[in-house]
Amino acid sequence: MVATKLADRVTELEEDSQRLREALEFYTNPKYWSVRYYQVHIEPIAIVSSPFKERFGIPRQPGLVNAHGSIIMQPGYDDPIMLDGLETFSHIWVTFRFHANVEQGWKKKVRPPRLGGKKQVGVLASRSPHRPNFLGLSVLKLETVQTDKPVQLKVSGLDLLDGTPIIDIKPYIAYVDAIDNADSGFANKAPLPNQEVVFSEEIMQILNTRPNKTADEQLIREVLAQDPRPAYKTRRITERAFGMLLGDYEVKWRVEDGVTHVVELNIID
Repeated sequence: MVATKLADRVTELEEDSQRLREALEFYTNPKYWSVRYYQVHIEPIAIVSSPFKERFGIPRQPGLVNAHGSIIMQPGYDDPIMLDGLETFSHIWVTFRFHANVEQGWKKKVRPPRLGGKKQVGVLASRSPHRPNFLGLSVLKLETVQTDKPVQLKVSGLDLLDGTPIIDIKPYIAYVDAIDNADSGFANKAPLPNQEVVFSEEIMQILNTRPNKTADEQLIREVLAQDPRPAYKTRRITERAFGMLLGDYEVKWRVEDGVTHVVELNIID
């Protein structure tokens, strides 16, 4: 009997010793202390409905264009209780994912448009979408909070691609979020819309048939006034026509002598 108990105790001690060795090996492995070891599961809480149907032409920062859209809350996060009180704020912070850039991967250095598209800076010194984890942050004007199904936030100042997954939403609080004496590096001044945009009579006739003709014309003008061409193109004289999908339209334009001419406007069914 005693011998059996001793044998069982020895077995237990050997098992404990094995567990201790495994634990020691695990906790002394550099992988354990590496940030890469930890996996974070993030689920989108909302999806953006935006007039920007492709990446080309999207304003490079929020608030530069008065583009309207919706942040549609997703199942599991569409209880109006979650938005109670948000209507008292004029602006919101939106954390999102650059989902259309994931397949291209991220880069250690990028070429910001504000530097002409040639000079490189570290990706973390930029707002480039080609960044680790592909997370972005925009401040948007909150127009209304809709608590009827589908629960959604109506916003303006959009700079987000249609279908963008939203990770988080927070209220913008001016006394902490607005820093008057902040140094913004190479982007210290807001870019001025410096492109004159001209519509032909034919283009205006198409717009005049549309139910939201005034808002549509304003959106097209504001987007093109920002000169969405690649930065290096703005220094070249080119007769090439550019095109983009914007709202209900396919817009094509050409820049001649510093003036943007809308040369084609097709309605997307």
